[in-house]
Amino acid sequence: MNTGENQQALQKIIDFLRLLSVVILLLHAYFFLYKTFKQWGLISEITDRMIISIASTGMFDNIHRSKLIALAMLAVSLIGAKGKKDEKITPGKAILYILTGLGVYLSSHFILRFGLNAEIQTFSYMGITASGYILILTGGTWLSRLIRIRLGEDIFNKMNESFPQEERLLENEYSINLLAMYNLKNRNRKSWINIINPFRALLVIGTPGAGKSYFVIRHVITQHIRKGFSMFLYDFKYDDLSRIAYNTLLKYHHHYPVRPKFYVINFEDLSSSHRCNPLDPSTMEDITDASESSRTIMLGLNRDWIKRQGDFFVESPINFVTAIIWFLKKYEQGKYCTLPHVIELMQLDYEMLFPLLRTEHEIDVLINPFESAFRNEAREQLEGQIASAKIVMARLSSPQLYYVLSGNDFTLDINVPEKPKIVCMGNNPQKQQIYGAVLSLYISRVIKLVNKKYRQKSSLIFDEFPTIYFNGIDSLIATARSNKVATTLGVQDYSQLKKDYGRDQAEVIMNIVGNVVSGQVVGDTAKLLSERFGKIVQERKSVSINRTDTSVSRSTQLDSAIPASKIAALSSGEFVGMVADNPEQKIDLKVFHSEILNDHEALRKEERSYRQIPVVRKISHQEIQENYYRIKQDISHIIEDRLPEIVK
Repeated sequence: MNTGENQQALQKIIDFLRLLSVVILLLHAYFFLYKTFKQWGLISEITDRMIISIASTGMFDNIHRSKLIALAMLAVSLIGAKGKKDEKITPGKAILYILTGLGVYLSSHFILRFGLNAEIQTFSYMGITASGYILILTGGTWLSRLIRIRLGEDIFNKMNESFPQEERLLENEYSINLLAMYNLKNRNRKSWINIINPFRALLVIGTPGAGKSYFVIRHVITQHIRKGFSMFLYDFKYDDLSRIAYNTLLKYHHHYPVRPKFYVINFEDLSSSHRCNPLDPSTMEDITDASESSRTIMLGLNRDWIKRQGDFFVESPINFVTAIIWFLKKYEQGKYCTLPHVIELMQLDYEMLFPLLRTEHEIDVLINPFESAFRNEAREQLEGQIASAKIVMARLSSPQLYYVLSGNDFTLDINVPEKPKIVCMGNNPQKQQIYGAVLSLYISRVIKLVNKKYRQKSSLIFDEFPTIYFNGIDSLIATARSNKVATTLGVQDYSQLKKDYGRDQAEVIMNIVGNVVSGQVVGDTAKLLSERFGKIVQERKSVSINRTDTSVSRSTQLDSAIPASKIAALSSGEFVGMVADNPEQKIDLKVFHSEILNDHEALRKEERSYRQIPVVRKISHQEIQENYYRIKQDISHIIEDRLPEIVK
């Protein structure tokens, strides 16, 4: 125990050893400089007998042995010394004193070879040896006063917050595996981010420039195509990701039992775009499909309605559009059931429109409130119910949009085993409000069609997910897992998701996904993720310095494995996250904080060899205009055909 008696006894032993060291050094000088001491009259018979006795032990056989014994005694005394600690003392200065002292102390005997006067020689030798001894003593004392624990070495707590991560490659027929590197106790180690169950959904978060597409989403595309997935890809900045998908398919098409067809929807360059009708009547089984399509397109065009679902003036226009879609679905077996026909038909005057819709009895319930308001001349109410739908839908009245939306080059059932497809849909950031609503309709129909049993495994990838809207993403993630549908969502920030989808829906999306990969994010997003990743045991140290002693306290406590501040300071290509596992393929180390390793030179070389997405057809401006006017003529034909019933 650290009692006062023990401390006093230890100090006495140290003092004795140091005194013994000095005595040996003095006896050494007396023995080897005996003639000079004799001239000075500083010898005695008793001392001589003692020296002769000690010499018989071999201590003075040569000039170095006794000096080294004295030095050893000094070193032992310094090991047990406890001086007052001083933060200003540096180990370099103390070591310099010790090394200089050793050099002087051990080389002082050379002065004896110069043939100097005996007295000068004696004074010089003893002075140089004593100087070396004092330098060694000073340096050793400083070392004992040195604070050996440096609390400021890891000021960002980097080493303390490092933790073991998965270093095994765990692969299966569905997995996404990303090679990475992480730091463990200041050592870099290779690791793998193993997303072995992508059907539990993958959320990729990161501010612009964090590397979501380059480090994560591109690997989802290439690895899933290599493993034979059918695919739907929403490419916000077309054709960055679509080109990767197309060229990967060219390379790995032989991995599919049936080679998939590659389709593109692009409203900017119609010559490289296929045509597809999202309201294909063959895929709408009942009126609920029409209602879902109506809700998607209306909420996509009016984002502020998302938070007001259930309001009278929100649900009324949705029901109105539903009635028109279902009318066209039933008319001549859906011959004119396209979104352009819906837009043109709803622009008719009420005097003609309501009687026309009345000819289809299945939608009587939907149009009755509107017709009642019209008959009772409640014009303000009627305009409030319908005008909002007519105005926003009129924004889609474009010959280019009409051309793409009114064709039937392919259907949206991408995962039929006999006819697999890879479908890429491109947006334009400058026109995302218009294009996003139409693409939302496509996506809504794709989700409805792929989430069925006994289909081919499929991958749905949405880059910049908040730029589109479709209802039921939570049910897709929750139910499509058993149908082998993998969903990947790219998001910049949780606040962006809340703004575009509402707080409730955003919270569901954040909490329901099983796999999360996050680059740099800040604020609430970083805090949510930090809480999700949990805590680890971290060591804490503290030093207390008093006049004679230094006490060190060590403790452990649970603290955040990845603090929000660290997530906010991630570099591009550096990601944190958590993966989900399978019952038959367990992962104990699910949380990761690592840098994904891309072979940049190999990727650049690969991209230089990419082929351009081929032109679908040569299309002239005249053909586009003719299609536009033909749709308007189709509406006139419907009116003429149903005119006898309207008159009755």
